[in-house]
Amino acid sequence: MTSAQGWSATWTFCDGAWHEGNAPLWGARTHAIWLGSSVFDGARVFEGVAPDLDLHCARVNASAQAMSLRPRLSVEEWVGLVGEGRKRFAANATLYVRPMYWAERAGPMALPPDPDSTRFALTLYEAPMRKPDGFSITLSPFRRPTAETAPVEAKAGCLYPNNARAMLEAQSRGFDNCIMCDAAGNVAELANSNIFMARDGAVFTPIPNGTFLAGITRRRVIALLREAGVEVVETVLRYQDFENADEIFSTGNASKVLPVTRIGERALQPGPFYRKARALYWDFAHAKG
Repeated sequence: MTSAQGWSATWTFCDGAWHEGNAPLWGARTHAIWLGSSVFDGARVFEGVAPDLDLHCARVNASAQAMSLRPRLSVEEWVGLVGEGRKRFAANATLYVRPMYWAERAGPMALPPDPDSTRFALTLYEAPMRKPDGFSITLSPFRRPTAETAPVEAKAGCLYPNNARAMLEAQSRGFDNCIMCDAAGNVAELANSNIFMARDGAVFTPIPNGTFLAGITRRRVIALLREAGVEVVETVLRYQDFENADEIFSTGNASKVLPVTRIGERALQPGPFYRKARALYWDFAHAKG
């Protein structure tokens, strides 16, 4: 089912009620649309499960506080609303779950938001997960900001145009995605997800250094692999390390665990560590989700 505006089936909770479709939420003077004070998080419902939903709801509250907003719901209230929203879709629907906060007004100094004006919404919509058929990556010329230059500790909407331009530049050169580095030239993440590589029997991933969001799915996969006896090393990595890797894979909320099948001009195959990570995550999701 799609709405009259062409969106996939969507339900949004805002101002005390559920609204079908892409509900209008903002006006021209809303601080978030003018000065970028929106934060969000993303969770998934797939195959009847919603893994780590509570962690995603906790993170949107933390992001709000990092942006000087006032969280309006507890984690339990967010989770309860998601449960209500799921009932509006078919039991087997694959959903993207997006809790959001934003400031409606500026404070007395005009630029910072007024915390007392914080509003929230929860939107759920049908969004199929990408098939694990692999994707290509290259090195982006664009860098991730530092904590001194942007609110990198929050999952804030204002951070994403930089990642979007990195992905568009990579796509203009025939790649699906790209590795983004920090200001020092160390690998941070992909444009839309976290990145892992394997070499010589161990798995490696960039150590969180305050320039990228160390994702919930990333942390879950690290824990699952370690519990299964796999050595996972968080460390400083350069692009050349990935060029020489035995295999590369990504983690993120949108599609969870995916293989990289080309870096630059070098073809790769989905490897045993990727397959183990994906299988472990799916087992976890169905046992705990």
